[in-house]
Amino acid sequence: MIEAMKELRTIVMRAGSRWTETGLPRVAMVRAEACSDQVYEPMLHLVLQGSKSLSIGDKILSFEEASYFVVPVDVPATGEIQAEGPGEPYLAVSLTLEPAAIAAMLAEMQAGDTAPPPSGFSVSVASPEMIDAWLRLMRLMDRPQEAAILAPMIEREILFRTLIGPQGDKLREIASSDSRLSQIRPAIGWIRDNFAEPIRAESLAEMTSMSVAAFYRHFKAVTSMAPIQYQKRLRLLTARRLLLFEAKDAGSIAHSVGYESASQFSREYARMFGLPPRRDAARYKVPTSSSDQDVNGPFLAEAGFL
Repeated sequence: MIEAMKELRTIVMRAGSRWTETGLPRVAMVRAEACSDQVYEPMLHLVLQGSKSLSIGDKILSFEEASYFVVPVDVPATGEIQAEGPGEPYLAVSLTLEPAAIAAMLAEMQAGDTAPPPSGFSVSVASPEMIDAWLRLMRLMDRPQEAAILAPMIEREILFRTLIGPQGDKLREIASSDSRLSQIRPAIGWIRDNFAEPIRAESLAEMTSMSVAAFYRHFKAVTSMAPIQYQKRLRLLTARRLLLFEAKDAGSIAHSVGYESASQFSREYARMFGLPPRRDAARYKVPTSSSDQDVNGPFLAEAGFL
């Protein structure tokens, strides 16, 4: 396993400071130095080097190398990355999860009725078998003819290893058409698409065919956040991106993401990112040309946008 991890790190050192496509379907890799604020889509994330803390709602998760986690639903999160040292950045790979592929495998396994109850976001140690499968998959980056045939098979193996492991319940939730995650998904999608609009609990509950009380309970169980917290994080992550990349003042940005009060926006922004909007944005130099992008990429990567 030690040698497999070393080879995986060597491959992933080719990544950029943003999530980098590998040429393999649904597989990405990253080499980063600082924090990671983003909206995570359903994915399997494996840490290869360094460590990471991730805040999702009221949960704070810590990841070390050779650990992995499953994100079963779109969720806004803030995080901080710790590199091993100079020349040893945080390295990770991810696999985007497709419900149909997981459901097909569950049908073959005939295991759909034996799933344990969902356990929320958590971290697990990757088995040697999972690490080996990831290594064989990443080697295919330079073998496109082999990848066309072998990559789908190895992806299935990785999904299988996850299904039989401690986070298999999350994959089952993704694949099940009658799980609480599937019920909540339309409301999550609406908030993501309309985060600047006021939330009406009754309308969201109606989308999920639940009572308002049940909707709130299940939404928090799935995302670790109440709907209003989920919306607020989306608004603030979007506002931070706009502050870095758009020539607009903080007041205009506050209004565009749904805030009626600029002072409330500033307070909530500082609570989430540690500094008020203008002071936070001043920490990062926004590139104005492609050459500036190369020079200043690490600054924007630190903000979580590369």
